[in-house]
Amino acid sequence: MLKTVARKEGLPVSAIKNGVSGGTIVVLASSRRKNPVPVGVGKGLRTKINVNVGTSSDIARPADEIRKARIAVKYGADAVMDLSTCTPDKTRKKIIAAVKAPVGTVPIYEALVNKALHDLTEDDFFNAIQAHLNDGVDFVTIHAGVTRKGVAKTKKRTTGIVSRGGAILSAWMAQNGKENPLYTNFDYVLEMLKECNATISLGDGLRPGSIADATDAAQLTELRALGTLVLRARKAGVQAMVEGPGHIPVNQIIKNVELEKRYCHNAPFYVLGPLVTDVAPGYDHITAAIGGAIAGAYGADFLCDVTPSEHLCLPDDDDIKEATITAKIAAHAADICKGIGVEQDRKMSEARHALDWDRQLRYALDKEKPKKYLKRRPATKKKKCTMCGELCAMRLFDDYVA
Repeated sequence: MLKTVARKEGLPVSAIKNGVSGGTIVVLASSRRKNPVPVGVGKGLRTKINVNVGTSSDIARPADEIRKARIAVKYGADAVMDLSTCTPDKTRKKIIAAVKAPVGTVPIYEALVNKALHDLTEDDFFNAIQAHLNDGVDFVTIHAGVTRKGVAKTKKRTTGIVSRGGAILSAWMAQNGKENPLYTNFDYVLEMLKECNATISLGDGLRPGSIADATDAAQLTELRALGTLVLRARKAGVQAMVEGPGHIPVNQIIKNVELEKRYCHNAPFYVLGPLVTDVAPGYDHITAAIGGAIAGAYGADFLCDVTPSEHLCLPDDDDIKEATITAKIAAHAADICKGIGVEQDRKMSEARHALDWDRQLRYALDKEKPKKYLKRRPATKKKKCTMCGELCAMRLFDDYVA
């Protein structure tokens, strides 16, 4: 597994091995999955992207989600998460079989498939985790840092708790008057993950769902708790990464990355966006890409896509494609700041200077959309960009200056 990751990243195996042993790199690959294709996430590696798919109780069509997972991988997703809340077992198994990329899940959703919230027992949570691990998922989101102390600090928020897992656990704790069982029995959770070499993604169940709630006491209380859980995971021999915010204004992104790295001992940071404004429904793939590029440039390691339909409806195929490519652009922009992938941009620039359209497509992150635009040109203008025509700056430079 380490050799495969090293080859993909163009690094020596020792660099990957040292990162994994030090907890700054995780390798997503379950030992229970047939022929896993490992992906490395963490310090010194290319910024990765994850794409979310999954059924809902309103639209329960597993075949659609399997197709979306394939679309995501086709357009550059390094991993896929199945967030199904209806028929999760069938959907999960089929997605694992359908794509070669690592697959992640949120097991707590399945605990509620056949039970009402007030009937849930602690064993229901653990049984759901075990079922997902048995099927060969490569990483699981576990909201073990959602504690009663943190939840108490969410009541004055603008948007309360927006994490589905965080809300489920908070409601369960309120009903039962108990602490989060995933927190109090964290060692048991780690035992399950270690058996199959799955990575724990420590979920940010108290993440801000609006920029008004960004970097507040509830978020930071959970982040500090996650830092202690990271150390416990490492001690148990379980790879751990940490999930991050949600909605964060641009001027707080760097601070959030620095806080995660400090509190969580440089564990790989997996961010949803972050979305930098709340007023762009229909364009939240863009608000997330802005935040993701900045977060990645300053140390975030794994970007989760946000679709144009975020906050509005379940994404369709086109939404998944658009979100995947947009997240890929954000990740590449971040990598440039890390000195990764710069050569691709240089070659693209050389091709543009030469007005070599075919060579430009070779280095494009998405090759399909540029082709459509090139077809708009009149047949007599195939060798020119119709933005400038005879006033092409590069041609004028070559003819009169160079």
